[in-house]
Amino acid sequence: MSGGAMFSRKFLRRAAITAASCAGFLALSTATLWQLDRAFPPPLPERLTVSTEVQDRDGQLLRAFATPDGYWRLETRLDQVDKQFVDMLVTYEDKRFWDHEGVDVLALARAAGQFATSGHIVSGGSTLSMQLARLIEPRESRSLGSKIKQMLRAVQIERRLSKREILERYLTLAPYGGNLEGVRAASLAYFGKEPKRLTVSEAALLVALPQLPEKRRPDRNLQIAHAARDRVLTRMVSSGLIGEREAARAALEDVLSLRRRLPALAAHASYAMLPKAVPGQPLKLTIRKSVQQGLEQVARDAATSLGPRLSVAMVLADARTGDILGEVGSANFFDSSRSGWIDMTKVVRSPGSTLKPFIYGLAFEQGLVAQETLIEDSPVDFSGYRPKNFDMGYQGDVSIRQALQLSLNVPAIRLLDAVGPARLTARFRQAGVNPILPVNEAPGLAIGLGGVGVTLRDLVQLYTGLANGGKTHSLRDGTEPANAVSSTTTILNDQANWQIIDILSGVKPPEGALQRGIAYKTGTSYGYRDAWSVGFDGRYVLGVWVGRPDAGAVPGLSGYVSAAPILFEGFVRSGLATVPLPGKPPGAFAPKREDLPVTLARFGAGADGLVQATPTEPAPTIIFPPDGARVDLATNSADASPLVLKLQGGRAPFRWLANGKPLIGLDRRRTATWLPDGAGYSTLTVIDAAGRAASVKVFVQ
Repeated sequence: MSGGAMFSRKFLRRAAITAASCAGFLALSTATLWQLDRAFPPPLPERLTVSTEVQDRDGQLLRAFATPDGYWRLETRLDQVDKQFVDMLVTYEDKRFWDHEGVDVLALARAAGQFATSGHIVSGGSTLSMQLARLIEPRESRSLGSKIKQMLRAVQIERRLSKREILERYLTLAPYGGNLEGVRAASLAYFGKEPKRLTVSEAALLVALPQLPEKRRPDRNLQIAHAARDRVLTRMVSSGLIGEREAARAALEDVLSLRRRLPALAAHASYAMLPKAVPGQPLKLTIRKSVQQGLEQVARDAATSLGPRLSVAMVLADARTGDILGEVGSANFFDSSRSGWIDMTKVVRSPGSTLKPFIYGLAFEQGLVAQETLIEDSPVDFSGYRPKNFDMGYQGDVSIRQALQLSLNVPAIRLLDAVGPARLTARFRQAGVNPILPVNEAPGLAIGLGGVGVTLRDLVQLYTGLANGGKTHSLRDGTEPANAVSSTTTILNDQANWQIIDILSGVKPPEGALQRGIAYKTGTSYGYRDAWSVGFDGRYVLGVWVGRPDAGAVPGLSGYVSAAPILFEGFVRSGLATVPLPGKPPGAFAPKREDLPVTLARFGAGADGLVQATPTEPAPTIIFPPDGARVDLATNSADASPLVLKLQGGRAPFRWLANGKPLIGLDRRRTATWLPDGAGYSTLTVIDAAGRAASVKVFVQ
């Protein structure tokens, strides 16, 4: 064997041994690093400690609460941030971010070469992954050892998180000066908006700030912040990300030396939500941010105009769903002179005259009155109870329509005496509202003038029925228990409900307010302690309370003067489009005064509110429908409504006949319903227990 062959064989043997040794060393090193990686993982919690957010129904931020360590740190997802800003950030900080494994060797070599030739740091070699490592594990010094540790941590982070997750954590934790962390908090504080859509100038400033956040804060060092932004713009031009003209335009934009407060809307509801907080998950309210902003501004302006110690509360709800779209518990949550921390939407107070529409509604429902029925407004004594009008004067004979529009007290109590206070409060409870009565007292006539306790939310809930065809919805804003059930109940039938809408829509707006196609009612509690106004269109209900939280008297306070202007301004500033009021339903009857039957011409003084009965027990009289009436029941549609039949006098039980055909059974009540077979003339007859009969002829369409 030649010497060359032996040398080759020895060389190959040594090479194989060396390769095996290297492979073994590499395997051992890899195993060691793997064990070290498992033994000393980076401090990467599954969820970052972030500010608790309260959001509106559309996910917009209403209010945030600082973290336990006092930072405004809002969790950030990439889809919440302007894409151009992200591109600028990566280009400026780590242009090979999407390709490296945590450490950019080329960037480190470039930085080392620049330092060697210039003697000082020209550019850094830190990747975004390394910067995230520093954010989650702050270094004690700027030593070489700290830098190496960052590099190792960056590799560990890259093994555990995707590039998207790394970016999102960086965007959540990056420092922006003071107690601002993360791009969302910075954008809200410096620009007053979420970073979803940023100008080029704004994006450049947000890219520049985290490098030296305290030194470059625009609210403290405006010129330095301006120069830092311009350097980012220059780099973006040289990188080809933006054009020279675009950068020049951005450089002309001012950098404002202003730090705004983060959104702080819906204070009372937001604090009520805190017990439900789950780390990392936003809390949701039914409120709409734009509506809330408008109402809070109206409340602040109104309270300033009204004077010291007075507060304003408002609730705006969707009558079709019961969702509260805006609620203001006080004029200013932090104003101690107005006890702003008290949520006056939930405090029980006297509602004044705001319950009167429901008294009239029951009277319409029972066939006691029509809109043009005359009723007497004069002094009266109900077993010692002597109601008086607000102005201490009397109008004499007025129509039912006028009595409600003028909010006269005596006519309302006459009607309440007829329909019964217990029946009224039963309807309220049926609608989910429990009025507070004096201890051990039954419902009395005084409840018609505010002698009962309700909250502003209670009133708005009752009025959702007026805006929604007589069907109330229980209100909700998101603070309710998870097992709370939303309910819908009928407070008035649709015909009576329309009568009330028609009357209230004719109430004159307060001076200076525009007619917006709404119906509304005002109220003033005894002693000038509370002023109310509740109004609605075909979908939305807004309630307003004005007064002192300590229930002190306020001379001159009244619903029409103090609360009604706020109501109309609130509808305007809510930004909601006016929805037409409900139209006249089938079966609703509103004749002129000259067309009223004699039994509805004047409201009587009998115990049941009907025309005074004679001791000889009068014969039965059909008071609705009147003889010769034309009644629209939509008989040609699938939604045909039954006709309500009402009588006066006679002796129970009663039998009703339609075109000679008996309706089912005998009834002791003085009301019945009839669903005709079709359109045309029909004769309706009632026979009482004494065999006396009464008939009317009507045309049904």
